[in-house]
Amino acid sequence: MASVARRNLFEDLPRFLVAQAGIVFAVSLVTIQNGILNGFTRSTTVLIDRSQVDVWVSAQEMVNLQLTLPIPAALVNEVANIEGVERTEPLITRSTLWRSSTGQISPIQMFGFDPNSQLFRIGPLSAGTLNDLNQPYTLIPDKANLDSLRVQRVGDTGTVNSLPARIVGLTQDTQSIASGTFVFTSTANANAFLTSGFTSSTNCQVLPQGGLDCRTITERTPQAPPQAPRPLRASDTITYVLVKAKPGQDVQALKQRIEATLPGIRAFTRQEMAQRNRNYWVQRTGIGFILGLGATVGVVVGMVVVGQILYSSVADHLKEFGTLKAMGASDWLIYRIILEQAVWMGIIGFIPSLGLCLALGAWTYATQGITILITPLTATGVLALTLGMCVGSALFAIQKVMHVDPAIVFKA
Repeated sequence: MASVARRNLFEDLPRFLVAQAGIVFAVSLVTIQNGILNGFTRSTTVLIDRSQVDVWVSAQEMVNLQLTLPIPAALVNEVANIEGVERTEPLITRSTLWRSSTGQISPIQMFGFDPNSQLFRIGPLSAGTLNDLNQPYTLIPDKANLDSLRVQRVGDTGTVNSLPARIVGLTQDTQSIASGTFVFTSTANANAFLTSGFTSSTNCQVLPQGGLDCRTITERTPQAPPQAPRPLRASDTITYVLVKAKPGQDVQALKQRIEATLPGIRAFTRQEMAQRNRNYWVQRTGIGFILGLGATVGVVVGMVVVGQILYSSVADHLKEFGTLKAMGASDWLIYRIILEQAVWMGIIGFIPSLGLCLALGAWTYATQGITILITPLTATGVLALTLGMCVGSALFAIQKVMHVDPAIVFKA
């Protein structure tokens, strides 16, 4: 009966192509929505997952990687003295403003770390080296963010707060879709950038009725920086203490020991830190719901299209099905023909849609730095969903032949 199913499927080629176009659209919509959701959640934790940090130490109020309160830099040494800790490093992250050489501003999320860090890892560099960050007032952004910073190449300059900044390298695959532009620098540079202050001026006018009307204007103006930013001091503030546990040390036990030794702080394992970020962006912001809704719409569209095509195909071949029944064919045999048509439609529609989504994902990553993550597990799940969608639609078409009278063959 497989040849009958294929013959019915390819008999009317224009109708078949229209059906496949609908399936490709529906499957592509489902795949892209899931890929964006996977890429989105991955991008929010890529710096955490890539790190070699066993425990992240933060303020108690920490909500996600970027939304937290500062902690004193003195904690770096205090945590280092706790039993089971092999190494500690500071990490500074805070949002601020970048001003390009043409005067255009854009939000940035600055990360300050030790360029010789053994714990914090940024993405692979496509230009420059991490040692270049040891130069005063230098930055490394993700190459996908050059347009948002209004720069074109390594060596371009701008201003962060009241200090000039120079781009000395480019990284890739670091940017979170949900956040402002990521830029990386040393802890000394980050501390200088983020603590550079405002300049204020006050203008006063004598009012006609007497008295003064004074207004203070506060703005950031570029200032000539000192020769080099000073090293981080214990009195400065940081965002996280990154902890590497000694070999053989139980990370959960170390986390609890840190929290018991230093009241007022929180400690998270790398897995807990990543999960906390994923939960925030997917659940608390509603992004997961929106993307899931888009995937659901794709399934509904696909089922409507496939169901309509299969129903029309069955209606056009009622006499053939009546002939099979008159010859003694069982209902199950006829159902198999319809179900096999649905399976073939699903497989033939899935293959081009997957290729289209992979090509689209490569284009968005190359041009926008946005990852549409389609894993083998995702592709397998979408294939199963596609087949289920097509088989589910076939059940509606089957209803048409359930009560076919074999005598229809002999009617004029």
